[in-house]
Amino acid sequence: MSSVGKGVVASSICLLLKKHGFTVTPVKCENYFNVDAGTINPIEHGDPFLCEDGLEADMDLGNYERFLNQEMGRENFITMGQVMKKVIEKERSMGYDGEDVEAIPHVCNEIIRRIKRAGEKSEADFVVIELGGTAGEYQNVLYYEASRIMDLSEDVLHIHVSYVPIPPHIGEPKTKPTQLSFRHLMSMGIQPDIIIGRSEGDLDEHRKYKLALTCNIDPKDVFSNPNTDTVFRVPLILREQNLDKRILEKLNLTWKEIDLRSWEKFVQKITQKKDKEVKISIVGKYFGTGEYSLTDSYFALIEAIKHACWKLGVEPKINFVNSDKNVNKITELIENSDGIIVPIGWGKRGVEGKIRAIKFSRENKVPYLGLCYGMQLACVEFARNVIGWKNAHTVEADSKTPYPIIHEIPLNEKYQVIKGDGTSMRLGGYGCVLKKGSLIHKIYDKHNEFKDKKKGVVSERHRHRYEFNNEFKEEFEKNGMVISGVSPDNFFVEMIELPERTHPFFIGTQGHPEYKSTPMSPHPIFLEFIKVCLGKK
Repeated sequence: MSSVGKGVVASSICLLLKKHGFTVTPVKCENYFNVDAGTINPIEHGDPFLCEDGLEADMDLGNYERFLNQEMGRENFITMGQVMKKVIEKERSMGYDGEDVEAIPHVCNEIIRRIKRAGEKSEADFVVIELGGTAGEYQNVLYYEASRIMDLSEDVLHIHVSYVPIPPHIGEPKTKPTQLSFRHLMSMGIQPDIIIGRSEGDLDEHRKYKLALTCNIDPKDVFSNPNTDTVFRVPLILREQNLDKRILEKLNLTWKEIDLRSWEKFVQKITQKKDKEVKISIVGKYFGTGEYSLTDSYFALIEAIKHACWKLGVEPKINFVNSDKNVNKITELIENSDGIIVPIGWGKRGVEGKIRAIKFSRENKVPYLGLCYGMQLACVEFARNVIGWKNAHTVEADSKTPYPIIHEIPLNEKYQVIKGDGTSMRLGGYGCVLKKGSLIHKIYDKHNEFKDKKKGVVSERHRHRYEFNNEFKEEFEKNGMVISGVSPDNFFVEMIELPERTHPFFIGTQGHPEYKSTPMSPHPIFLEFIKVCLGKK
């Protein structure tokens, strides 16, 4: 089943192996023909995770970074689009010496080449490969074929993560879905070595025995992965059952006791009851999927809020506000917030609702954090309601605005990459020089997060196309806006804020600090934002 938790299991296995002293690199294999996740609507596939090297990847690469405190990049992400594109380019360049190019072996060989390259580049002892989708789908059959071929000559271990439902009207785990998915794998020439049963509760010994018998494996190779209060408990659950021991035994490697006390302490801290809570409103538009609502569209942001709250011993209460459907009710939906965040977004839908939320935050001195589009729209709101340019806008939403506060810049390979015809973007890590005395400078200084403290340079990941129009810089500063961060060459406005004397916390950043936050190292912007929200409370 998709979204059953393969990414969390893969992350947990990586963590356990890393604790054993091995170098580990994870790889996510996606079935879609997109070259990356950047062109996919977040409602369709969740929040694309932005890597330091500019890769827009699946959410699971965020899990890998958060569990391992280890940067991911292009080598850690494979899509069928990347693979097919490379195979066709090679064929067009006579790279196959006149052979007829086929799925097996040529496409499979390209998959294997990419997996091996990931291991070689990071000099990893282990490559932990997560195959997206579901066993038996036609979309991912070539990944399974590649896995089968690798098993002929490499040390390969297959771990099958399968859903074991407990229908509430029956009250017992049903193993048949796992037996059927196992049968699909066997039909492809793959005999899994280990089964990890995802379920609402623990698998009992009877169910483990039944799975082992029907799937032709040892009962001690069946592991239970029940629902839990936090995904960060999963490594401890799997370690308690000696999953790491079985993996190493099967690969003829030495097993030893590992120290997970720091991880246990961390899990205990984040799950214990908190005395204080803070209400944060996220005003966005990617919440609806059919008749259901989801939060995966802002997954990295939600995690970054949690990281800061855990560090401060606070319970986060997140209020999701749809800026598109609730444009006329924005004020009443956010008026009891301790803090307001306007996150990433694209296009004009829902823009006016976000601008209303920003206006409310500015006028009522509610702590505000604008991320990417949230920074850009904060500038639009300021232009309209402080400077007095009523028709000010971003050209992304209104190409004919007389005051294009946010605009496109001509393509410059120094700054941007081409995503497709007519589409250029800034992607990945970029430097930013902070203004001394500004609130944002104090925040980075307090947490010692400068890349170059002497020059006041920090670095954040970027994922956007439109930029602040430098033509209006002087007028903004004259009216009280602080341009608190610019690119090292002074070409881009990267961060803006209102002075502390007029607002307790009003910061907009063109970068995405949420993608660099981890549970063990919350991002300083989020830490200080939550602190101010608590102070307001």
